[in-house]
Amino acid sequence: MKDFEIEENEQELIYKLALHLLPGIGPVLARTLVSYCGGIESIFTMRKGLLERIPGIGKERASAIIHHRSFEKAENELAFMKKEQIKFLFYLDKKYPLRLKNCDDAPVGLFYKGNISLNEPKTLAIVGTRHMTSYGKEMTTAIVRDLQPYKVTIISGLAYGIDSVAHKEAIKNNLPTVGVMAHGLQVIYPAEHRPLAEKMQLNGGLLTEYTSKAKAEIDNFPARNRIVAGMSDAVLVIESAKRGGALITADLANGYNRDVFAIPGRCGDYYSQGCNELIRQNKAALVQSVKDITELMNWTIEDQQQPPSRFIQAELFSTLSEQEQTLLTLMKPEKQSLDNMAISSGIPIQQISSLLLKLEFDGFVKALPGKMFALSFT
Repeated sequence: MKDFEIEENEQELIYKLALHLLPGIGPVLARTLVSYCGGIESIFTMRKGLLERIPGIGKERASAIIHHRSFEKAENELAFMKKEQIKFLFYLDKKYPLRLKNCDDAPVGLFYKGNISLNEPKTLAIVGTRHMTSYGKEMTTAIVRDLQPYKVTIISGLAYGIDSVAHKEAIKNNLPTVGVMAHGLQVIYPAEHRPLAEKMQLNGGLLTEYTSKAKAEIDNFPARNRIVAGMSDAVLVIESAKRGGALITADLANGYNRDVFAIPGRCGDYYSQGCNELIRQNKAALVQSVKDITELMNWTIEDQQQPPSRFIQAELFSTLSEQEQTLLTLMKPEKQSLDNMAISSGIPIQQISSLLLKLEFDGFVKALPGKMFALSFT
């Protein structure tokens, strides 16, 4: 007998958790199941023969779904979530990170303990080696400090070294900061960072795809990095050896069509080799100060931003197609990224690219640095 009762409005949450907990069903297959079954609940009520026909499922996975014990695990997880005030963000929920949602391998669900939106207008991942040098610490401190007027949310992995300095400096400068973890929220790893993690929840939070009791397994860390990269507008690598998790994050960010930046170091410095190589291979833009980042991302200081442009007059607007009008409407309040417009409009991203190109030729839209688009008229 459970020591809590499932409220009626929590039943859907149980189904979402159960899907997230299904063994052998990763993010891609989970979304396939929801699509083919027409909803989450239907996955658990569909006949085995029909499940087997869903692409990627087959007999073995269909059998695992039919004989699952996910609901019992989901109820136990929900009890922990209630106790610790943890939210479960399903990929179809509005509060799910929209930037991440557009990545093919995005987790179907995320556990979040925090007090800010994960869809803030400006996000930057700051990553680097656990074995930072004094140079790495100085650069991290300076970059985060100088980002303060731009109100950028700092994302990192709560690890030793560059990660922890980025989080600490964000707190010091009153910037929101989110730590993406490679384990469950029942523990903090490393344990020394528990006080830091608690402070982060006052203006930010902790995020993970792993259930409460999941341990920090070695394979979890590269998987965690895809969330760091996918949630961010850009990734900044401060210091890295030739191999390391920061370089994995940079590669993932490039694959997600995110901007990647790197701080250069002296030739021969061990923990600058990775950054220098990223720059040499044109996988990252060279950054010496915040100015390089803000110019490339077209970020402006919050209190100096101009009011939104006046929208196009009705007689011109009416000549455009419905989809073109939709895109312009999305850009009315402020500039938008390609990913955000795809998510908000439901228009395939390839089609949006073509529409934006036409709108740019027609003088309605201008392309901005950082893969952003804005209205071209005032």
